[in-house]
Amino acid sequence: MMITTEAPSEASLICHPETPCEAIKSIRSFFRWKAKGLLAVSYLVEGAIERLRIPPYQSTRRGDTLWRHTCFEAFVGAKNDAEYYEFNFSPSGEWAVYEFRDYREGGPIEDGGAQPLVAVSRASESVELRAEIRLDRLAGLQLDVSLSVGLSAVVEDNKEKLSYWALKHPPGKPDFHHPDSFALEINSSVAGAGAIAYTAKP
Repeated sequence: MMITTEAPSEASLICHPETPCEAIKSIRSFFRWKAKGLLAVSYLVEGAIERLRIPPYQSTRRGDTLWRHTCFEAFVGAKNDAEYYEFNFSPSGEWAVYEFRDYREGGPIEDGGAQPLVAVSRASESVELRAEIRLDRLAGLQLDVSLSVGLSAVVEDNKEKLSYWALKHPPGKPDFHHPDSFALEINSSVAGAGAIAYTAKP
């Protein structure tokens, strides 16, 4: 079923069964078009935040290997196309963008034009990270097609143990690059209207 809405659309992330984290009550993701080619995503972690390793926000800047600690991720590609992009967002403000020609075949994008905006807010029992992604700055992505999207998170606790969260997990170990993890289909043709049309894959 295709759903169209101008309000932020919400989807819950699921913890991988092999990486439980009792400190986390839930992780919800939200996404909406802000303008043509500008996709806003956010991640809300609720639970015993004091038991998690959440780096303090410093400034928006490029980073690397952010997935080794607490990190939020978005994967975007054209539907039925092997090429895709990976965005990493750290609560510290660090970010990274990678381009892949096929499954795990690629590397970082050095062009600063793809730089996302990152903001973080904290409360006693929650942390929210908000990011804006300029999809129109990605040379290999056309905005007049349906997009396959995966939203995920890696969360580190105070014992340095990682838990892996995604909209959908493939069989086996956590793998956000797997096609099964791209669990949303977004109709980008409505991007200019501020609405978003999406389908949750079974």
